[in-house]
Amino acid sequence: MTELDVAALRAAYDSQLRAYDPELPGVTVEHDGPLKRASAMMGGGYVVYQDLGGLDGAELDALIARQVDHFRDRGERVEWKLHGHDEPKDLAERLEAHGFAPEEQETVVIGPVAPLAAALPVLPTGVRLRDVTDRADFDRIARMEEAVWGDDRSWIADMLHDELAAHPTDLAVTVAEDADTREVVSAGWVRFVPGTAFATLWGGSTLPAYRRRGIYRALVAHRARLAEANGYTLLQVDASADSRPILERLGFVAVTTTTPYVYHP
Repeated sequence: MTELDVAALRAAYDSQLRAYDPELPGVTVEHDGPLKRASAMMGGGYVVYQDLGGLDGAELDALIARQVDHFRDRGERVEWKLHGHDEPKDLAERLEAHGFAPEEQETVVIGPVAPLAAALPVLPTGVRLRDVTDRADFDRIARMEEAVWGDDRSWIADMLHDELAAHPTDLAVTVAEDADTREVVSAGWVRFVPGTAFATLWGGSTLPAYRRRGIYRALVAHRARLAEANGYTLLQVDASADSRPILERLGFVAVTTTTPYVYHP
């Protein structure tokens, strides 16, 4: 892709995905100037925005301070999603001065759905893909995630169950499982973002014994086919350092970075 293509994709990401105002079950969303602030989320609150509208200096510091006060009063962890092209340039330093700490940076990658959907998912022998809607399967996904990451991921099962119940046409969840034991070895979900060209990919964690066998690529292809069937033309992923090379080989391009700045009361 050319530089012009990347700029156009970044502009589409900003104007469509970053401007989208989701309705999440049980979550309170409030607006504070240019910000959207979500409280009572599973795993903590978040702060997002399309841009900060030129805020700088004391006004920006006051905006950040209000978010700290809000979540400190609630005793709730909050993530401020900072993008690499956000203005002003010293925003990261201002966040840190107010008690936010950066976590691992990811890369926002975007790819066209059509060529990704044209590829048939290729799986290793003994592994199959299955779209799931039952709570028991969501619990199995959470247990797989806990085995990979070594912490409590029960909130994932709650999130998927509640989100699918509230918006059944906007989410599809797929597991890769051992065909004999039905053990979930990997899983991913795709969110179809209404009113945009975008479907977004999430998950993708894989048990160590099943890595480097094409399962992640197969999950991407499968979800691309679901996106195409639902009329979406672009796929977006917040890619880790591990998944970014795979996605770029599949045809995704990097358009910016995103770093979670987290405040713990």
